[in-house]
Amino acid sequence: MNHPHNPRALLTPQMRGVIDRMARLGHPPMHALTAQQARAHYEAGAGVLDLAPHKMARVEALQVPTRDGTSLPARLVAPTHEPLPVLFYTHGGGFTIGSVATHDSLCRHLAHLAHCAVVSLDYRLAPEHKFPTAANDAWDALQWLAGQGAALGLDTTRLAVGGDSAGGTLAAVCAIEARDAGLPLALQMLFYPGTTGHQDTPSHRHFAQGFVLEEPHISYFFNHCVRTPADRDDWRFAPLYADDLDGVAPAWIGLAECDPLVDEGVMYADKLRLAGVPVDLEIYRGVVHEFIKMGRAIPEARQAHEDAARALRQAFA
Repeated sequence: MNHPHNPRALLTPQMRGVIDRMARLGHPPMHALTAQQARAHYEAGAGVLDLAPHKMARVEALQVPTRDGTSLPARLVAPTHEPLPVLFYTHGGGFTIGSVATHDSLCRHLAHLAHCAVVSLDYRLAPEHKFPTAANDAWDALQWLAGQGAALGLDTTRLAVGGDSAGGTLAAVCAIEARDAGLPLALQMLFYPGTTGHQDTPSHRHFAQGFVLEEPHISYFFNHCVRTPADRDDWRFAPLYADDLDGVAPAWIGLAECDPLVDEGVMYADKLRLAGVPVDLEIYRGVVHEFIKMGRAIPEARQAHEDAARALRQAFA
């Protein structure tokens, strides 16, 4: 994408106002915190700009088994008790912060708009659990959901994956693994996914400071997650590096224009299209990473929710 000399001029007035208010709060930068402090800080602020959570007919706590015998918490939300199609959702947070709770309102909103069930997973976080634990957890949970969903009263013949940021990475990885395992998916719904292991695109330079997700944050997350530099080149960490994307699920990709990750999101969409995968790409102008959780203040967030839900409805139909 083309980036102007003054990228801040791209921001919408509402987005600029949110960023200015965040700066005035004077919180310590995330990269100055321990992972535990960063999680608590993110949890405390997660709902400030988010839409009020929809009431759901079903809200159920689940326990998901993994390959190493650990049982992971997950949450099922659904607007009705009928057998609905299912979105398996993995939250963002750089593999280090975030939880089912921080993304509960978003998952409920998607369930409401798309008239589907959403199962969101509390995968294990770094640095306590480094790569590839999160990727393994997500794939284990998706396979479990595909096998056990009918017993939960869900229609797992219509199954999609989705996520934002690092959760978008995990959803993209799950789509590749599902293709390899012969597990059919209706859609991969990716909000500004991380797809590369190196911060070397123009958007990483242009939006490195002052756009919510800053370069030191990305380095902080990556350094918590990877074991060795070689992990950055593993397609399960950076799905853009996958050898072959032929036959993966169709994609809906929603990107923020003023986001370090926007270029790699476009690159991933292009690579999918070159592999013959149907891709619906939306770039929301004048907004930053994390905007989809700012629905009270940012109209583009509400538009992105509507667009993603429409793609889910069409895929499930």
